[in-house]
Amino acid sequence: MVLLKSENFKPNFQAPDFDLPSVDGRRCQLSDFSSKQVLAVLFICNHCPYVKAIEDRLIALEREFHGQNVQLVGICANDPTHYPEDDPASLLKRWQEKNYGFPYLIDESQQTARAYGAVCTPDLFVFDASRRLAYHGRLDDNWQEPAQVTRRDLALAIQALLTGQRPSAEQIPSMGCSIKWKK
Repeated sequence: MVLLKSENFKPNFQAPDFDLPSVDGRRCQLSDFSSKQVLAVLFICNHCPYVKAIEDRLIALEREFHGQNVQLVGICANDPTHYPEDDPASLLKRWQEKNYGFPYLIDESQQTARAYGAVCTPDLFVFDASRRLAYHGRLDDNWQEPAQVTRRDLALAIQALLTGQRPSAEQIPSMGCSIKWKK
């Protein structure tokens, strides 16, 4: 396991387009979410202990903002050849068991992850209504101990955008396992 931190925040970074299959067989494009004021693109996977540690909080975040003008989208870009927990069947099974509540897409070519500059799981990006990057950082201030969280960075960023404000300029990188790039 290689521990990495997400790349630095890039203001004015425009969300790259994508057209990816969902674990449930549908296809999703960036434009499918154009009516939403806030779009959170979450590079996640099944096998990473950092994602596993925050997975339930991501699901709870979706429920917290459900019915508001927010869309979460999970994307797995890992090469499942050496990480079978991240193959499409396993992703679907976990998505169903956990009832994610948001689309979980498969970036088999890894082109979407590269276009976004994703380097780790989790790597969390939040875009405003014009699809400009507004937040690129951690979920909260304690990935290991949910009961010890005192600052919910991702939720604060989403809430700021919903109220017409910009998220804090202080954005602490997310950290996690490296994306498992194809050889």
